[in-house]
Amino acid sequence: MAPLSIKCRQLIVRLASSLHRSDAQTDLIFLWRLMNQLIELKSRMSAMRSYREPDPTSWLQRVTINSVFQPIFSPAHNRLVGYEALIRPLYQGQPLSPPELFHKADRQGLAEALDVRVHDAHVRNFAGHSYSEWLFVNITPATCIHPDLSLDGMVASCEALHIPTSQIVLEIVESSTPDKVALLDFIREAKARGFQIAIDDFGVGDSNFERIWQLEPLVLKVDRSLLLNAEQNRRARHLLESLVRVIRESGSLVLIEGVETDQQASIALSTEADLVQGFRFGRPGTLPNPFKGQQEQALTGLMATLRAGNDEDMRQHLMFLKSLRFELLQVTHQLAQQQPLDQACEALLELDGVKRCFLLNGEGTQQSSLISNQPQERTTMFNPLYLSSGACWNHREYFRNAVDQPGRITVSRPYVALPDAKRTVTVSYCFTLAGKAVIFCVDIHPDEVFGGNLEFPRSL
Repeated sequence: MAPLSIKCRQLIVRLASSLHRSDAQTDLIFLWRLMNQLIELKSRMSAMRSYREPDPTSWLQRVTINSVFQPIFSPAHNRLVGYEALIRPLYQGQPLSPPELFHKADRQGLAEALDVRVHDAHVRNFAGHSYSEWLFVNITPATCIHPDLSLDGMVASCEALHIPTSQIVLEIVESSTPDKVALLDFIREAKARGFQIAIDDFGVGDSNFERIWQLEPLVLKVDRSLLLNAEQNRRARHLLESLVRVIRESGSLVLIEGVETDQQASIALSTEADLVQGFRFGRPGTLPNPFKGQQEQALTGLMATLRAGNDEDMRQHLMFLKSLRFELLQVTHQLAQQQPLDQACEALLELDGVKRCFLLNGEGTQQSSLISNQPQERTTMFNPLYLSSGACWNHREYFRNAVDQPGRITVSRPYVALPDAKRTVTVSYCFTLAGKAVIFCVDIHPDEVFGGNLEFPRSL
């Protein structure tokens, strides 16, 4: 049977041929056009009924997740101890940048689904190739807010591939996670399942120690910007060294990442960081890692080179410290012979970095004006704190050190001294003068001694 639309058209043609009145022909022509419009409308409606909304995850299914692994080394062991898993995605066979992939997934509400796929791919690509190294896996903020899906998926992957969850270190960018309560909950859930925690990019954004103490991560990765600043600025280098020391004292391992040059490697290793990562030590690649032996040998060679340089530096440093000790004791001997303080300190003030000498009584009160090798510093900058005769310093570390250890030359930790507002260490010595305990003190600018590379011991 012919379709209805064809029958309608045939009927209209027969009617038009049988009529000769112009007005009837006009009406039929109008009817013909109307019928064509109705048929077209019907076709469009049929197409709309057959149209289906595309599956929002369909584009994600066309993404191929490839893993590469960048090695992480322990300088103390001269050994590769972990890998950070990174993705190299393809979309329909074409390279796609990871930021673009995650941005698109986030826009479509698929960040968690993507994370699950990425984590599963990393664990599967890691399995069977490494049994004695950590696997560092990055976690997105969305996953932290809704942890069950990704954590359960990773646990299932680990169990299926016989990898202990304690071998997986989950990297979290603490500053990029807006919901801090959810972040703490995620970490508790992850630790309960046996995963380790690392905080990434520490030192930028709103990173702070209060949250680090709350999170108690196994590893804290220092942001590369701090290493770059330390390469250019001596003060930044001291801050990096202090940061590493505080983190280690707080109970976390320190990883310095982004090490690309010999100079950066030297700085990173001199901080006594527990772990290092970067192109200087090893580039990302697939597993098994064919360069593992070469990379470990290169690290061993670099450590040997640094130790050789350190041995020569140490020899020169010891010579300086011996001279400092000798000249300081000479001052105390001359004071015992009633020589004026300014004359007794002349040779001592000639040593590199030595800026001021002063004398305290047993209660910590300064007994005279500062004896300086640069008297003009008093007038170069207004400083009402310079004139310190009669000031009491019994709250200072250098006073307490000397009083607690009489007869021993002690060295304070670096601090900012009031006379010139510069980084200073104070060497102090408690001895008896005219039957009374006095403390002889020497202010030194450590940044002016061997380029700031001398690590002053706590006593001489």
